[in-house]
Amino acid sequence: MAEDIPARSAATAQEQAIESEREREMEKSFRAAPKLNKSHLHGLWALTNRDLVKWYKNPIQLIISLVQPVVWLGLFGKAFNIGALFASQPGVTPAEVNAVNLATFGTTSYFSYLGAGMLAFIILFTAAFSGMSVVWDRRFGFMNKALSTPVGRGAIVTGKVLQSVVRSLIQAAIVLVIAVVLGMDTASFTVLSIAGSFVILFLMAFGLSSLFVMLALRSSDWQTQMAIINLLNLPLLFASNAMLPVKIMPGWLQSVIQYNPVSYAVDGVRQMLLGTASATGFSVLAPLWVDFAVLTGFAALLGILGIILSWRLLSQ
Repeated sequence: MAEDIPARSAATAQEQAIESEREREMEKSFRAAPKLNKSHLHGLWALTNRDLVKWYKNPIQLIISLVQPVVWLGLFGKAFNIGALFASQPGVTPAEVNAVNLATFGTTSYFSYLGAGMLAFIILFTAAFSGMSVVWDRRFGFMNKALSTPVGRGAIVTGKVLQSVVRSLIQAAIVLVIAVVLGMDTASFTVLSIAGSFVILFLMAFGLSSLFVMLALRSSDWQTQMAIINLLNLPLLFASNAMLPVKIMPGWLQSVIQYNPVSYAVDGVRQMLLGTASATGFSVLAPLWVDFAVLTGFAALLGILGIILSWRLLSQ
């Protein structure tokens, strides 16, 4: 018995050595686990990209969203031909028709005037549905999962806003290309004017997306959110200069237009793309720097307000 004890101890030690060697080999064969990235920017990008992936993997959604502005451009824009109406009058020369168009719309055709308005149209309607993403995330439980992560609540709101802004700008670029193909005036197009117009559209999209996301922070009922969208969208569109010049509207509506951020976005885009500020007889809503200032303040105010309200209203 005494002789068996050292033999057993030696066998046990040998087994332990073999097991230790096997564990070391397994550790070498496995890669080290990646470190968890806890930066705020990484969390913001992950949340933004999540919504964008769902969007660009479903091209039908993109096509449907473009149908309405294209219909407005192709049917209403072409049918509402003010130039042909004046040209049909006896004794009216083409120069006089152009003068009337310049004084009324700031450009040589109503279609070009409407084309710039349609850029704001697509931004407005895309931004309006940014809040629906919050509603669905709350209904299907993703919001609770996001709130339990180290990502800040402000990043959750900002991610929703940014994905809406990216979608809006891509769709606006497509609408602009379609408008040019259909006959929009490109005489004032330059790289700087196009870039400036998209800065204006970015500010508009950021402000409106922040507004609609903010209104959806405590909502879990999609019907309520749709009612809010319908309540705000059409007044914001028709109480602006997107479709018709301000000068032909009633006095009370002209006063309302002065307080509508959509009007300043449309006015800025038209000045950048169509050169309406230099059109004879046409009055712009405001100087270009005022358009930029109003939209910058609008985007900053609603963006900050949305983040502050997310700290108070966004909960599991």
